[in-house]
Amino acid sequence: MSILQAKEVKKHYGEDENLVKALDGVSITIMPGEFVSIVGASGSGKSTLLHMLGGLDNPTSGSVEIGGQDISQLSDDKLTVFRRRQIGFVFQNYNLVPILNVFENIVLPVELDGKKVERDYIDRIISLLGLESKLNSLPSNLSGGQQQRVAIARALATKPSILLADEPTGNLDSHTSMDVLNLLQMTNRQFSQTVVMITHNDEIANLADRKLHMADGRIMQPLEAKYCGRQNMRMGAWA
Repeated sequence: MSILQAKEVKKHYGEDENLVKALDGVSITIMPGEFVSIVGASGSGKSTLLHMLGGLDNPTSGSVEIGGQDISQLSDDKLTVFRRRQIGFVFQNYNLVPILNVFENIVLPVELDGKKVERDYIDRIISLLGLESKLNSLPSNLSGGQQQRVAIARALATKPSILLADEPTGNLDSHTSMDVLNLLQMTNRQFSQTVVMITHNDEIANLADRKLHMADGRIMQPLEAKYCGRQNMRMGAWA
């Protein structure tokens, strides 16, 4: 059974001669534990699609189901709770809270949900991402790569059904970008975490298990599969 399914999702802006079809009937199915990349040029609709998949925006038509739940049918309040519990987000700009230290940033979504922090699980994430020595540091004292590690840890803290990464290496140099991608692959393997990553970089997209191409608001090659991510993973210090 799929963990995520989009059915004929459309997102249109304007009307008549000003009509813009940001998404023009996108259908995808993602299975539990998959690492899927969606690649496309700027303006292809990939970020718009990610917003639909994560419930950050509503489609003009079509539906998005996560774990069998049609999120387009949820009220704003219920959707907010659903996102917090079921979807982890990793953004290009990290979106860390500047006045909270690393540990506080990581556990923030758990505490916002009124749940008890599972220290064994959180400690495992912290260890996996190599953040043990940075727990008391503020985001301003971290490098870009370290901040993105914290963002990944925070996204995993609630044990989400799916992790959505929007250009997670966009602000990083090539070496740090590879480190972050290795970490995403590692979390995918260690936690059987379903990951969907948006990128404009075809080389980066090839590191996923399956790569989808977008252009003009459509998935152009929905059946293309590249089972090369784990074989190409540069383990380095994470082995």
